Amino acid sequence: MAMTRKGADAFLFGVMLLLCALWGLQQVAIKVAAADIAPLLQVALRSGIAAVLVGLLMTLRGGWQGLRQGTWRPGLLAGALFALEFLFIAVGLHYTSASHMSVFLYTAPIFSALGLHLRLPSERLGRLQWGGIGLCFLGIALAFGGDLSWSALDGRMLFGDALGLCAGMAWGATTVVVRSSSLSEASPSLTLFYQLFVAFILLLAFALCSGQLQPLRLTPVSLGSVLFQGVLVSFVSYFTWFWLLRRYLASNMAVFSFMTPLFGVTFGVLILAEPLSLNFVLGAGLVLLGITLVSGHAWLARCFGAGTPA
Repeated sequence: MAMTRKGADAFLFGVMLLLCALWGLQQVAIKVAAADIAPLLQVALRSGIAAVLVGLLMTLRGGWQGLRQGTWRPGLLAGALFALEFLFIAVGLHYTSASHMSVFLYTAPIFSALGLHLRLPSERLGRLQWGGIGLCFLGIALAFGGDLSWSALDGRMLFGDALGLCAGMAWGATTVVVRSSSLSEASPSLTLFYQLFVAFILLLAFALCSGQLQPLRLTPVSLGSVLFQGVLVSFVSYFTWFWLLRRYLASNMAVFSFMTPLFGVTFGVLILAEPLSLNFVLGAGLVLLGITLVSGHAWLARCFGAGTPA
């Protein structure tokens, strides 16, 4: 018998608030520890630590049966896209701020919605969602534009912002692969293991081949950043998300998850003293509004009594 999923309540809001704060802090943690441990090495190690923890949990629960269900091909592809996402994040943070990275990374729902629209008939976009996509891309253009004077544009930051957008694309593509392949029937833990394990191998290999293992100093900051990302973010928070998905409506959770870029921007300003231009703030607001319309259209329809747009 299928489990009935609940609507939003105070417990969901509280847990999502905590999860979004953790996710928003992740880019800031990478940036803070960059002087002691290379960002690329950080994201490789976080994936490796979390992969070991997920693998141990699956062993205790007997969760390896999915390997015999033809999931390894899409699993490897999802893992490669997951690695690409964090490669873009690690490199992009050399050039742009954690605040900018948080906003551009969370354009992922836009790209996953576009991909699923093309791949699955059941995921066709309605008018409200297309409007949200238009708002999102308008916001991206505004956020990229700085003060709209070409002579004043910061080329390094623009490059980093572009990599953040590429990371969002890779994340969106990962969602499309998971939803449109045999992974859609696999356990969340197996899907997560594929992503973490493959990402660890590919990112570590890339770091070795490109000579991006330095700096590497074992300090409280570097160890704290890697453990925070590997244990709290990539293991505890992801499994908490999956646990919530089994009990609450996904549309409600999707809307709450858009608090993450707000936390990312706030932590970037408070911890790293990152500056914010007016155009970036306005652009980020349009991006978040667009994502809300795309991913939260079902929730909005219930709230305002509107029918599902054709």
